[in-house]
Amino acid sequence: MPEGKEILLGRTLDELTELVTSLGMPRFTGKQIAQWLYDKRVTSIDEMTNLSKANRTLLAERYTVGRTAPVMSQLSKDGTRKYLFAVSTGGLVEAVFIPDKDRATLCISSQVGCKMYCLFCMTGKQGFKGNLSSGEIINQVLSVEESASLTNVVYMGMGEPLDNATNVLKSISVLTSAWGLGWSPKRVTLSTVGVRRGLERFLSETTCHLAVSLHNPFHEGRLDLMPAEGGLPLEDTLQMIREADFTGQRRVSFEYIVFDGVNDSDEHAAELARLLRGIPCRINLIPFHQIPDVPLRPLSRDKMEHFKRQLESRGYTTTIRTSRGEDIFAACGMLSTKEQMARGGSAPR
Repeated sequence: MPEGKEILLGRTLDELTELVTSLGMPRFTGKQIAQWLYDKRVTSIDEMTNLSKANRTLLAERYTVGRTAPVMSQLSKDGTRKYLFAVSTGGLVEAVFIPDKDRATLCISSQVGCKMYCLFCMTGKQGFKGNLSSGEIINQVLSVEESASLTNVVYMGMGEPLDNATNVLKSISVLTSAWGLGWSPKRVTLSTVGVRRGLERFLSETTCHLAVSLHNPFHEGRLDLMPAEGGLPLEDTLQMIREADFTGQRRVSFEYIVFDGVNDSDEHAAELARLLRGIPCRINLIPFHQIPDVPLRPLSRDKMEHFKRQLESRGYTTTIRTSRGEDIFAACGMLSTKEQMARGGSAPR
């Protein structure tokens, strides 16, 4: 990335229009630049050939497109591919391509590290090192090998998306606006532990799907797994969801990593069903990927199926997510942690 230059990628049409008018260019130039960035997916200003040479030169004096290739990737035997991107804070973030029949999903990151410090998550053990810009978020979508064939994007990678709400919502605008990538909002899902102000904005400013990281229906049990429960109680998040409009095609789901002997009892299933009563939703049960120095164990398949039946018997659509990419540091944050340490960084706490 050229030192000292500002990045165009990730800017909205209004921002690009304001930028070009400040440089004395016609307003319509903003729309032309948006088309080059998001439709034609150029990597340099020189490629913006319907801008005059003088305007391209003027633009290039202060700005750069901001596209960067991944620094490495790993391909799993099941077709899952994990990418590692370097970002402006000096950190590394992951994006994961997951093919599944007619779906081609990219799981993207929104922060370097995370402030939520969930016990089961390798990313949180890195500590928080910074927010990604909207350009760094969109760069993941445009710069993976499978970019042109993607059908879905999920904000389920490193970081808590709604702790970086302004940049995440701007990136969603780029993804879903006619002047951007033009995707249907139904192709985008955001996962959150329930950051109140960010969730309010997400629910009011987008119609994308929502996934809530739940993992334990009891307050104390969730607090043990997710310290954020102390300041962001699940009850508050559920109340906001009950008040939101999910009458159209927009969906809400609840993510539930199942740990052996921690959150897998019949009592947990009954309380989860009680807690979600009245919310049309799907419950996704997720196998736990073991991570170093964490006293949590995966649940056997038989016990997972039993827990699923408990929820289905109470009327909930429940799925067990297929474990993917287990041979390539599958758990979120593991590859970036390994590479960070290889480059001389500190070990996770």
